[in-house]
Amino acid sequence: MMIRHANERGYADHGWLKSRHTFSFADYFDPAHMGFRKLRVINEDRVQGGQGFGTHPHRDMEILSYVLTGEMAHKDSMGNGAIMRPGDVQRMSAGTGVRHSEFNNAPDKELHFLQIWIEPMRRGIDPGYEQKAFPVEERQGQWRLVVSQEGRDGSVSVNQDVNLYAGLFDAGEQSPTPAVRHAWLHVVRGEAEINGQRLSAGDAAAFQPGEPIEAIGVKDSEILLFDLA
Repeated sequence: MMIRHANERGYADHGWLKSRHTFSFADYFDPAHMGFRKLRVINEDRVQGGQGFGTHPHRDMEILSYVLTGEMAHKDSMGNGAIMRPGDVQRMSAGTGVRHSEFNNAPDKELHFLQIWIEPMRRGIDPGYEQKAFPVEERQGQWRLVVSQEGRDGSVSVNQDVNLYAGLFDAGEQSPTPAVRHAWLHVVRGEAEINGQRLSAGDAAAFQPGEPIEAIGVKDSEILLFDLA
């Protein structure tokens, strides 16, 4: 188990935006942390009220958004417009090219969310968009599949051989870990005990195929588990 501690991540302070980068991104470059398998970006962003990312382009990337607190207003050049809230998962396939914006329209509330980039299986696909809500009861005390290549079990589909599970665990609570290959576990919120080691919000751990993974809730634990080919 290789641990990536939260305070080791890259950091950018743009005033209206404070961002932590698990992997190299923008002005933060670390050749030892360029990604993990096809997982390329995990940015933890905090956006001030009334601020956001203006319309900008992307190509050939699967972009996932996962809101922790606040609300995020999404618009894109495919004609989609939606409000994301905690428990929502959004996938935007940039493909041949898409433009989009993400805003925090609440003047007095912070938007806290994760932006995740996954390299697609094929370049040059048609742009696409999907968003689904996963209620607390579907994630509490268990691993809920929220993203998969086939969109199985009501998950959001993605153009790559990746499974993403989300779980909420109270103190002492655990659930058998899904079968995974190369795995990246990211503690989103609270604290969790992972294979006997305590990890806090923003900490992550990487696992090779065959390594056991035991996750036990310690305090308000919210965890994402990536299964990657």
